[in-house]
Amino acid sequence: MMRTPLTLAALLLALPLYAADVHVRVDPSAPAAAPGNEGRSTFPTIQNALDHHPFATDGGRVFIEIVPGVYRERIIVTQNHDDITLIGLGKSPEDVVITNSLNAKQAGGTFLTATVEIDGAGFEADNVTFENAAGNTGQAVAVGDRGDRSIFKHCRFLGHQDTLFADYGRQYYVDSYIEGGVDYIFGNAAAVFERDELHSNGPGQITAQSRTSPDQPTGFVILDSKVTADLNAPPIAPGTPGAQSTASAHRMIGLGRPWRAYSRVVYIDTELPAEMNPAGWNNWSNPANESTAYYAESNDTGPGASPATRVAWSHQLTAAEVKQYLPSTFLAGPDHWDPIAEAARLP
Repeated sequence: MMRTPLTLAALLLALPLYAADVHVRVDPSAPAAAPGNEGRSTFPTIQNALDHHPFATDGGRVFIEIVPGVYRERIIVTQNHDDITLIGLGKSPEDVVITNSLNAKQAGGTFLTATVEIDGAGFEADNVTFENAAGNTGQAVAVGDRGDRSIFKHCRFLGHQDTLFADYGRQYYVDSYIEGGVDYIFGNAAAVFERDELHSNGPGQITAQSRTSPDQPTGFVILDSKVTADLNAPPIAPGTPGAQSTASAHRMIGLGRPWRAYSRVVYIDTELPAEMNPAGWNNWSNPANESTAYYAESNDTGPGASPATRVAWSHQLTAAEVKQYLPSTFLAGPDHWDPIAEAARLP
């Protein structure tokens, strides 16, 4: 008679535990949450939701679902705040805009300007626009991401100089739009940009990757994407940070320049516009960078694809060499992360 409950208990203990996700909503019409009423599920701002949402259990995620609107706020996803997903509820990413306007001079440094700062691991965003509206006034970051295993799907990143600071861990940007004029994708993450549009809204370099040693597994890979350009924007004001580098572009754009000596950037199967400088790459006025930076292309197309005119210290990859830069390999890491599968689970 005593064996039955013991057997039942053993069976219950053997059952797998399932992750318990949390879904909350951001709607500007909701009252603000405060300490003591964290159990609510609707919040007026995104940061209020981040500060007071219920926590997921057993490895679940927190989904913050955002109604259409313009959210004029700065957001920080803290280092101890993992597995956050922002979901825009609009028909397109243009319907949910997170925006702020702060440049380096105002903030006291580039890294203090980010509209959205991400320090937690496992961050995801889908169908959202991230904007720094400071314009052509120097360094002004829309998103600063220092979290591992980040995914951005169907997102837009708007700015001018230093739009996207992809600085740490592994990051995957898919079916998204990134706009800027000078060094608008920069940092030292291992990041893959797949099926994206990179739009240059002024002359200058697209990337400024900052790998600091040859053994770091970091770099930027632009894969099956499209680069576009509109160079009719007003010139940057003399004396503004970045003005010299913009002027030296001579109304052209470039694939990248080395923010740090071992910078690594690869373009694969990407369409390049006529505004592309035939030389492709820039050594940032330091010839020593030519022996340490690793810049390469494979099977690029469009009027800006010109292997014969590229700087002699760049590379054209073989089909075998390309394989190491595909997201399933380049972003796998020791935990065998599969960013493609993770992104497919997003709406």
